[in-house]
Amino acid sequence: MTKAVYPGSFDPPTNGHLDVVRRASALFDELIVGVYDAPPKNVLFTTRERVELFKEALPNLPNIQVLPFKGLVVDFCREVQASAMVRGLRAGYDFEYEFEMALMNRKLAPDIEMVALMSSLEYQFVSSSRIKEVARLGGNITGLVPENVSSSLAVKISSSL
Repeated sequence: MTKAVYPGSFDPPTNGHLDVVRRASALFDELIVGVYDAPPKNVLFTTRERVELFKEALPNLPNIQVLPFKGLVVDFCREVQASAMVRGLRAGYDFEYEFEMALMNRKLAPDIEMVALMSSLEYQFVSSSRIKEVARLGGNITGLVPENVSSSLAVKISSSL
């Protein structure tokens, strides 16, 4: 059985993230979406909220779990007995960052393969940071995030004003 981890902060989950999950779930027997508990950036949603938002947004696929994790992603992969890590790549600017991260992870855990899925064309420009910025400024994020994320973002943003 081939198990993979798709790690990220997912603050918030976007339709681009869900696209990667759908496609990766077809490649692996089991896919674990790993929601990073302590990303090195300011997050809008708590870890618990990000896990729940992702779970609610997922299509009904039996081979997907969403779990929080702390520490190194390679340690999490070993903990859940995953032999691969999935990463989504948007455009050229993602490549260098992901390439360096893949090399570091290869050094730390040569037994865990990194699999990169190219983002679908309609999600090339979508990032959680950009979604939050557009939402804060009153822009329309329809079609870029799942409906549950859109409504949760509206509540978070209105309560922070």
